[in-house]
Amino acid sequence: MSKDSAQLSVIICNYNYAQFVASAIRSALAIDWPRVEVIVVDDGSTDDSPEIIKQFAEDGVKVLLRPNRGQARAAEEGFLCSSGDWIIFLDSDDLLDPSIAQEAAKIMTPGWSMIQCQMRVIDKDGNALGIGFPKYLASTTPDRIRHWASQTDSYPTPPNSGNLLSRKFLARLFPLEEGVDRWVDSYFLSTAPFLGDVISLSMPLVSYRVHGANDGAQTDLDLSRIRRDLKRHLTRCEYATRIAHKYGVPLDSNRWRFGFYNLAMRVASLRLGPDQHPIAMDSIGRCLADGIRSGVRAQGLSAVRQVGMVLWLFSVALLPRSFARNLVSWRFAPLSRPRWLQELIRSA
Repeated sequence: MSKDSAQLSVIICNYNYAQFVASAIRSALAIDWPRVEVIVVDDGSTDDSPEIIKQFAEDGVKVLLRPNRGQARAAEEGFLCSSGDWIIFLDSDDLLDPSIAQEAAKIMTPGWSMIQCQMRVIDKDGNALGIGFPKYLASTTPDRIRHWASQTDSYPTPPNSGNLLSRKFLARLFPLEEGVDRWVDSYFLSTAPFLGDVISLSMPLVSYRVHGANDGAQTDLDLSRIRRDLKRHLTRCEYATRIAHKYGVPLDSNRWRFGFYNLAMRVASLRLGPDQHPIAMDSIGRCLADGIRSGVRAQGLSAVRQVGMVLWLFSVALLPRSFARNLVSWRFAPLSRPRWLQELIRSA
């Protein structure tokens, strides 16, 4: 099959995002590609979402209205109803750039599992905030990503909407294993480097909306979400280990200890809420020892950012609690960062 004859399926999973879902659907319908299938799965919304979504049926959008079971199950239903060779799971508060398929097709190589792009951050009204992520180094090749993920359970990658996925890759994951996560990207982000090539596209081709009710982006620091995300990451690491072993790729199940994102969550939880920390026998001392080892394990960051993360870990662990809380807030609630810090991060 040639790239030009491939079909793209955009699967939009929605739950109570009536104010955003129409814009997401329009962005999918506007993709510049000859064959685009748009499927919207409403996951039991209690707002006006179903009525808004049904209005797009006359535009050829497939509409699935289902009881609430979580985003991963909604994505699974959409996938099983789809026919595309390429898949995008679009969050209903995000937007796709019309050129996303064209740009991805330019860099596809045999054996790819996922093509990941950059995301621009917008506010609830769609205004660009001048923030883009992730930042890919020139050395961000599929082999390097595979190495980083195998050593630290970490590599630079955007969340759900920022990824175009191969159906052949996803067919190895669906039907989804029960009990891993409510969010579908936990399944594919953790396994894509081990079941194919992850190719990085250094272009902002998806808009990531920050509006205060996001699952991932915090506008104000919430330690309960940090603890929840830490548990999610550990579960998906275990899942990826099982899937990789199934396909003959041996992995160390403890590699999560050396990823900076997991380390940041561990230190934040232990420093600011130790009584509710979700990892038994964990400690600040163990985190700092893991942090030192992480400092010499590449995971897709520039040397400046790598050193900066080690310094951040030690600062949160050792500085007075009020300073530590500010540092944690700046790390996990990007909109709380002072302007000078935002500029410093962009240049690093």
